[in-house]
Amino acid sequence: MTGTVVESPEHTALRSAVSALGRRHGPGFDRAALWAEAGKLGYLGVNLPEEYGGGGGGMAELSIVLEEAGAAGAPLLMMVVSPAICGTVIARFGTDEQKAAWLPGLADGSRTMAFGITEPDAGSNSHRITTTATRTEAGWVLNGRKVFVSGVDIADATLIVGRASDARTGNLKPCLFVVPRDAPGFGRRHIEMELDAHEKQFELTLDDVHLPADALVGDEDAGLLQLFAGLNPERIMTAAFAIGMGRYALAKAVDYARERQVWKTPIGAHQAIAHPLAQAHIELELARLMMQKAAHLYDAGDDIGAGEAANMAKYAAAEACVKAVDQSVHTLGGNGLTREFGLARLVTASRVARIAPVSREMILNYVSHQSLGLPKSY
Repeated sequence: MTGTVVESPEHTALRSAVSALGRRHGPGFDRAALWAEAGKLGYLGVNLPEEYGGGGGGMAELSIVLEEAGAAGAPLLMMVVSPAICGTVIARFGTDEQKAAWLPGLADGSRTMAFGITEPDAGSNSHRITTTATRTEAGWVLNGRKVFVSGVDIADATLIVGRASDARTGNLKPCLFVVPRDAPGFGRRHIEMELDAHEKQFELTLDDVHLPADALVGDEDAGLLQLFAGLNPERIMTAAFAIGMGRYALAKAVDYARERQVWKTPIGAHQAIAHPLAQAHIELELARLMMQKAAHLYDAGDDIGAGEAANMAKYAAAEACVKAVDQSVHTLGGNGLTREFGLARLVTASRVARIAPVSREMILNYVSHQSLGLPKSY
């Protein structure tokens, strides 16, 4: 992305290569096998620094990878978390030792990291996070709970958002800590979901989890900046995830509408079928443009501009994805609910982007307050 809506030849080539990889694996894919191959080919780490085995790119490149994998029916949800959130935060704010320890593995896919911020009693209000980090002579002690944390069972560690006491004011401030999967006192409970996804969801408990001093990522006094450095990529990548899913569903519906014939012509010739599919395509394309804008702003270092655009992109992509999936199911009729065509499972999955990592209502709150200057209601 160079500030125009025309992709560079490098981006076009990346899109084509990832699309081919996704189609080789396809629906019903082996997540571990695809993850390993994508890492080996350098796709998982395209946003990470070259000196640590990454591609030296940014969110523009990483969002292409996730979108095209999803459009081929092989989405990789942990891309939102491991290279996008955790990899970005460590690359931007980690020590040289933390970068050397984590970035090569995150780049080639041999290591993964989960991300824990949401709490049972905090919801969308990150200011109510109660997981506390207490400084000790040996480092830190963490206590608290997290909920709806993806992939903890397959991740080597989890980047936990806690709150530490500010020595000057006494107020609690957000800080980020790398918590190894096998750390004593770090427990997890699988949350059963009505969702067909490879990555499981967990509730975490941190009961006197002792961590060394170097578990803290970044400056203790710049936690909020570091936190949002990870949340903006999360929104951009959630948009890519949703756009890829919407494209996959739409392609299934278009193929069906071209071939399904009930009367004299294929059903795709009828405007009642064709126009809603055309609208879904338009809305997915518009969402992609906003996602590309958000990625461009983030990669250019404009965190404030990227924050607005990333929220808008996530909102637009989620709405477009839900509409595309719904219309695709309707296009297939009864076949849209069969396992053979694989669209019914997306009815639930498409709603995820509306809910996580931030609800559509909180994005509307953000835009009305931050973008339009309306009074704050929350």
